[in-house]
Amino acid sequence: MTSMLSRAIRSLPATSTWAVRFSARSFSCSPLSHAAVQPKSKKTLAKNGVKNIVVVDGVRIPFLQSGTSYADLMPHDLARASLQGLLNRTNVPKEVVDYIVYGTVIQEVKTSNVAREAALGAGFSDKTPAHTVTMACISSNQAMTTGVGLIASGQCDVVVAGGVELMSDVPIRHSRKMRKTLLSLNRAKTLGQRLALFAKIRPDYFAPELPAVAEFSTSETMGHSADRLAAAFAISRVEQDEYALRSHTLARKAQDEGLLTDVVPFKVPGKDMVIKDNGVRPSSMEQMGKLKAAFVKPYGTVTAANSSFLTDGASAVLIMSEEKALAMGYKPKAYLRDFVYVSQDPKDQLLLGPTYGTPKVLERAGLTLADIDVFEFHEAFAGQILANLKAMDSDWFAQNYMGRKSKVGAPPLEKFNKWGGSLSLGHPFGATGCRLVMTAAHRLKKEGGQYGVVAACAAGGQGHAMIVELYPQ
Repeated sequence: MTSMLSRAIRSLPATSTWAVRFSARSFSCSPLSHAAVQPKSKKTLAKNGVKNIVVVDGVRIPFLQSGTSYADLMPHDLARASLQGLLNRTNVPKEVVDYIVYGTVIQEVKTSNVAREAALGAGFSDKTPAHTVTMACISSNQAMTTGVGLIASGQCDVVVAGGVELMSDVPIRHSRKMRKTLLSLNRAKTLGQRLALFAKIRPDYFAPELPAVAEFSTSETMGHSADRLAAAFAISRVEQDEYALRSHTLARKAQDEGLLTDVVPFKVPGKDMVIKDNGVRPSSMEQMGKLKAAFVKPYGTVTAANSSFLTDGASAVLIMSEEKALAMGYKPKAYLRDFVYVSQDPKDQLLLGPTYGTPKVLERAGLTLADIDVFEFHEAFAGQILANLKAMDSDWFAQNYMGRKSKVGAPPLEKFNKWGGSLSLGHPFGATGCRLVMTAAHRLKKEGGQYGVVAACAAGGQGHAMIVELYPQ
């Protein structure tokens, strides 16, 4: 089915199509244009009558490719490890924590409220409430902003927010016919009734229902959407491979230089200590070019090399009111400032959340793109990132799809995902948001910046963007 965006491209005059204007700039040769650099504002984003909310610190256990060292664990084991890592890092007394919120996507049915099970396992009091949220790839973003809301409203002073995903062991269900039969068996009172139900079972009843990373509303996998989006914005296979190679190269550099300080070791029971992400694998353009299309075959441009991989992992951050943090003697890492959630068409604009969210959050904060020192965007696919950068840099897209007079501009690459991203570090669906926030905070300190923008797309055509402000040093 021809997409809305593709039809829009063809409907433009030949001299001004997206394909012509966007493909004229090779990712490898010419940097994307962006807003002119203006004198940076040094104002704080504190607001009268509004509590300052800070992230004291945050950790994550190493993000691992699914099917590796975490394969025999359960989601609450990973979440518990991230909670214990946070307790060790911050020395926060468990009794001080008012509330715990975790995000996850593919839920283990035995621990549907994984936040509660992880909290109990980590030694928190059974009097500490905990709940789990799900919002696809921005689930831990939602966990963090839920914590912000609890503190801002005066309900809490100290919240732990996090996220977890274990793609090594996802629930696989019986077919619906078999489930109905098994439930009826529970209600059958006589042997005859049971035998009659068994007699109805057919071979197709045994076909399992496998989970899929697909949109319920469109039945289309996210990879297909990414391929169509890349085609709509005339993003070549070479550009996508170049961006993916950039992500892996920067991530390896960050690992080697000890910059990923949010990672805490995790001793997997019966196995060695895990100390770093295992999906960081810089390759070469030649090797990446040999891979076949992963979704739209045989001519698609999205491959295993330029896509994020199935990942296991967990993360956690300690959020407090500034007043509480200072009273406890903490030096926070950053303020959590304005944030927005956005939503658009899940068919044609599934992965454009950062494009819609970034200008809105900048306007809420009274900032421009030039004020931002650090950008940390979730990398679902290389094509998705490049499509967002091109959409953000397009007056035409802003006017025709966003109801804006002009573009917000594309983040300059020298400020963008400089320590790697989800393509290389991994993407445990429910845990990535906390990684983005902590990376932004650490980069701001390392690079001497003041403001960071965290943004991500998510299934359902949704997205999130947040302003992170470095805490005064």
